Amino acid sequence: MIAVLASNNAHKLKEIRALLADKFEKICSLADVGIHTDIDETGVTFEENAFIKAQTIFDMLGGKYAVLADDSGLCVEALDGAPGVYSARYAGNPCDDAKNNALLLKNLHELEKTVPKNRNAYFASVVAAVLPDGRKISGEGRVNGIILDEYRGGGGFGYDPLFYCTELSKTFAEAEMHEKNTVSHRARALAALREKL
Repeated sequence: MIAVLASNNAHKLKEIRALLADKFEKICSLADVGIHTDIDETGVTFEENAFIKAQTIFDMLGGKYAVLADDSGLCVEALDGAPGVYSARYAGNPCDDAKNNALLLKNLHELEKTVPKNRNAYFASVVAAVLPDGRKISGEGRVNGIILDEYRGGGGFGYDPLFYCTELSKTFAEAEMHEKNTVSHRARALAALREKL
């Protein structure tokens, strides 16, 4: 069975191929199958958004392939779970990692003028699959950490330089891909999905 990932994000594709390669004959990006579209993520949960993306691409491809889609984000306790489902475009469109990180720190610093400092956070991910036989399955994962005041590490993407993973005792941007894949929210969501596949 060939799978299409409802994304052109090279980082996600690499992670997903590393963790699900044995479950599919091939895992393609949207560009590989000639689709260039932005999907409106109108859901209010990670699961809703993941299934919106997967189903949209599944329908566009006429149900010939399995379609995988993930929705993930950073949830910060002190910000009532924000940026949450808006993580990728927290600072507006287009998606800009540097602006998102800057806004996150600005909002935390503003809040900390009036309330005690609380930097607890977690990354959450839901990976959804729509399969040619009509089944819809998903896996969910989460990893806890703390938001730092300074950027650490040159790897990763998104909020990785600010997210200190307590299990690894380093930021995701400092972690090697294989280290991150042992604990990351997406790795855990993919592991849960693997079991169902």
